[in-house]
Amino acid sequence: MEFIADILRYSYLSNALLAAILCGILCGIVGTYIVSRRMVFLCGGITHSSFGGLGVAFYLGINPIGGALLFAILSAVGIEWASDKGKIREDSAIGIIWSVGMATGALFMSLTPGYMSGDLASYMFGSIISVSATDVRMLCLTTALCVIGAIIWWRPIMYMAFDRTFAASQGINTRIASYILSIVVAITIVMAIRIMGIVLLLSLFTIPAVTANSFTKSYAKITLWAVVIAVTGAVTGLIVSYYWEIPSGASIIFTLALMLIAVKILSLRSKK
Repeated sequence: MEFIADILRYSYLSNALLAAILCGILCGIVGTYIVSRRMVFLCGGITHSSFGGLGVAFYLGINPIGGALLFAILSAVGIEWASDKGKIREDSAIGIIWSVGMATGALFMSLTPGYMSGDLASYMFGSIISVSATDVRMLCLTTALCVIGAIIWWRPIMYMAFDRTFAASQGINTRIASYILSIVVAITIVMAIRIMGIVLLLSLFTIPAVTANSFTKSYAKITLWAVVIAVTGAVTGLIVSYYWEIPSGASIIFTLALMLIAVKILSLRSKK
């Protein structure tokens, strides 16, 4: 009851709760595509490369999220282009962009006058309490567009997630679709950085989808259950962090991990 009362009293808590719900919906939908297409490593590369944009933005004194978004989109497009043209293997391209992005961020962070380590920690490990009303509005807009897009282009997305050859046989331009979906992944990553942080964000994309996949094989059901699991884990983790005074990002990840373990144990017992 104390948490509910404080939500009504303090705007930063209500913003945090809304951000947790919206981020859960967004990461549940996009995370299902990421896991189904087996592009978790690609997601990690985009996530860490966005740190370069944060460092440059801090150095130039502009919006850090804008810098991260630019770097994330360029990284996603660059990886797709390199792998599509056969210029370099995809895993090699991801590794290069991953390391260069982190190095760029660290360099410009160190060159920034008056730089505080707390600025870095909030983006590396997340700080859901610091989410502003503007961040919530941007997250709400991104989530709404993602939901609408997922409903309208449900089958093409599903075909792309499982079999690009079959998707091409259905008249889908797989090259353009891959670029668009990679950009969507990049935007989703940046929108969720303030909530989970660069280091922990990957788990919010993968654990809910993997948990849902433990008890259903339908792409539609995996997506719906991944959203439910992600939202439940995010909100529960936020509540736990509030009462125990621990970092919200770590609390959310531990909550999701416990849910995955519980589902795995129950599935094993049902098989027996």
